[in-house]
Amino acid sequence: MTTPFDQARYQIRFEWGSAGLDRLDPADVTVVVDVLRFSSTVATRLAAGDTVALDESAHAVSLNGAAVAAHAAQSGTVVLLGGLTNATAVAAGILDEQRRRGARTSINVIAAGELTSREPSAPLRFAVEDLFGAGAVIDALAAIGLDYSSPEAAAACESFRSLRGAVRHLLTASGSGQELLDRDQRDEVLAAGAVDSVASVPVLRDGLFTAL
Repeated sequence: MTTPFDQARYQIRFEWGSAGLDRLDPADVTVVVDVLRFSSTVATRLAAGDTVALDESAHAVSLNGAAVAAHAAQSGTVVLLGGLTNATAVAAGILDEQRRRGARTSINVIAAGELTSREPSAPLRFAVEDLFGAGAVIDALAAIGLDYSSPEAAAACESFRSLRGAVRHLLTASGSGQELLDRDQRDEVLAAGAVDSVASVPVLRDGLFTAL
């Protein structure tokens, strides 16, 4: 049954976390965005030639990104990891998927956000880095002609466009960034904010992230 919140009329939709994904109409492709650090870390590892299993160790280091990816995979959608570092590569991969299908490909872009604890009922915290990462992917899609976006997706896109020049500073100043800086992980935060610095696109196949 359709609802006012499923964004079904649009090709590109945007929501937060697993609960938000469930509100959206099912899509052909789902892009999970967890900038600090799951999406960024996996994309970097794949660029170095590794593969990454979506297993207990992945869930252990990712409070929400890994969980959202696993949840998305249950529907049979193509699950990609995207963010600031690989936004253009993700968009190109989606365009290739649309060409392969020979039909308009629907896309759900999901900002993972941050769970405040590992409890199943833990509330989801807004994470500005994931808003920017999702916006970067949506902006890259628009640049190649995939721009029939929901209002929610358009707003995420504009947040990235308008603040692109300050993204790395805003990441280090954000709550998530400050948390990592307190752990002496400043370089990881800066790397995650480097737009289009990585060409790899992680795709989930049979519980394993490989390069698309």
